[in-house]
Amino acid sequence: MDTIKFGTDGWRAIIAKEFTTNNVNRVSQAVAQWLKGKYSQPSVTIGHDCRFAGDLFSEEATRVLLHHGIKVYAAPGPVTTPMVSMATLQKEAQIGVVITASHNPPSYNGYKLKGSFGGPLLPHHIQEVEDAIEAQSGPKYEGALDKHENYELLDMESMYVNAVESSFDMALIRSKATHLAYDAMFGAGQFVMKRLFGSDMSYLHCDTNPGFYGTAPEPILKNLKPFAKLMAENADLHCGLATDGDADRIGLFNRSGHFVDSHHIILLLVHYLVKYKGYTGKVISAFSVSRKLQKLCAHYGLELHTTKIGFKHITGFFLEEDILLGGEESGGIAVKGHIPERDGIWMGLIVWEFMAKSGKTLEELIEEVYAITGPFSYNRWDLHLNESQKQGAMERCAKGLDAIGDRPVQGIETLDGYKFLLENDGWLLVRASGTEPVLRLYGEAESPEATEALLKDAQAALIPE
Repeated sequence: MDTIKFGTDGWRAIIAKEFTTNNVNRVSQAVAQWLKGKYSQPSVTIGHDCRFAGDLFSEEATRVLLHHGIKVYAAPGPVTTPMVSMATLQKEAQIGVVITASHNPPSYNGYKLKGSFGGPLLPHHIQEVEDAIEAQSGPKYEGALDKHENYELLDMESMYVNAVESSFDMALIRSKATHLAYDAMFGAGQFVMKRLFGSDMSYLHCDTNPGFYGTAPEPILKNLKPFAKLMAENADLHCGLATDGDADRIGLFNRSGHFVDSHHIILLLVHYLVKYKGYTGKVISAFSVSRKLQKLCAHYGLELHTTKIGFKHITGFFLEEDILLGGEESGGIAVKGHIPERDGIWMGLIVWEFMAKSGKTLEELIEEVYAITGPFSYNRWDLHLNESQKQGAMERCAKGLDAIGDRPVQGIETLDGYKFLLENDGWLLVRASGTEPVLRLYGEAESPEATEALLKDAQAALIPE
């Protein structure tokens, strides 16, 4: 029996090894039992992205749910995770299911759960579902799906497009489309972006390739070198947006082809929403977000709260408090006025609207933020190690570090991993991945060169040869 565990954002496993129709069946049986234990007439929305066999796994889950008498609203083709979340809210369904491994390598697929409120299912409910997973797969509906009275196709993409058109000055943004570019990383965002912008925008990796050319569809610089080249070599392109496999994460490029990470995007969004749109509310940030956010929140008089990593730890705040923005280092950001869900396309549209309305370049807008916080540079290294090396590094962190290279450690925080605080708002975070054999080093310093040196020194200190 394969042990099935939900990590920071769903269950993920290697296709045909642990991620099989049998195991998808087991998880779906647990979802069905959980729903039937809480609701008299439950319903579910379900969709998949562009990964290998997404339709197969989505159908398996659907057949299990139908067997248990649960109403299923299914997307007719690939959709983004935010589309499923939005559909869950609008159809008043009790759970949304997304078959996606998000940003993981192409050999993976996964199973995400969404709550009735339009965001990640809360951690205690996820645990209840996980606890209900049985050792063996169970029965499922064997007939034609379109003949089942509880089965209904739902155009989730149109629901999302309608929300975009009513929430943004799309005429203004479209007037700048020839200066914009989008990299779908072969993910599900490609369809809606082409629908929103047609042939006016420049596109990259907007076709179906479940192998992603061997590159994990995570919108970070090392995975976006072709997009960086496109931006650098085309003077007419002023901003590039990249989203991950299920389009809930964001990355940006400026007109010079330089990558703009999620820390800068979070700061830009807070700056725009407060200064230019007059929004208020608390800011929720994951443990791995830039310390510069503290300075920006202090400048605008905003309360800031830090959570463990994983957007499921942020979602609950949107349900109970007045939240302006919730964000994490990995590019997952949600804002007031939208569903309590990460949405890379939505965040990109906010930035493009900011640029269009201000008449400023992305670089000029970042300089507005730097005037408040001071400049900084961030990077993350994902070290592929064996288990002994990974555990050894974490043990060295637990014992404490007096310095990282020539940088004295001024403090340490252990909310989620080990975060070593350095001078000038610098920091290093060390964390072991929950879904991959990877040790992550997150670093921030005053310049790209200083950040690279920090990460190099950290690797030498934690993984001696």
